[in-house]
Amino acid sequence: MFKPMRPMGGRKDDKKDPRKKLKDGPRKKRVYKKKPCKFCMEKITSLDYLEYQKFQRFLTERGKIMPSRISGSCAKHQRMLARAVKKARVMALVPFVAE
Repeated sequence: MFKPMRPMGGRKDDKKDPRKKLKDGPRKKRVYKKKPCKFCMEKITSLDYLEYQKFQRFLTERGKIMPSRISGSCAKHQRMLARAVKKARVMALVPFVAE
């Protein structure tokens, strides 16, 4: 009639499977060298949405904004870039989605 619930956590026996072997010990987290911010190098203080040629290289071929870990821009300039791209999209200077 009433079936007691098993404890949370997956399998009934939470022992490690002895058949699985570790390859080379625990996996190490890769440390990547931070790319320099292109806007900081050019000493750009403001990013205007009308000059969309400047930030065209920070968009993917699908029209998405590249993340800062790939583009290398700092947090301050990444926010400015996002605002400029969004304004340019509304003004139809940059497409929302590439075809």
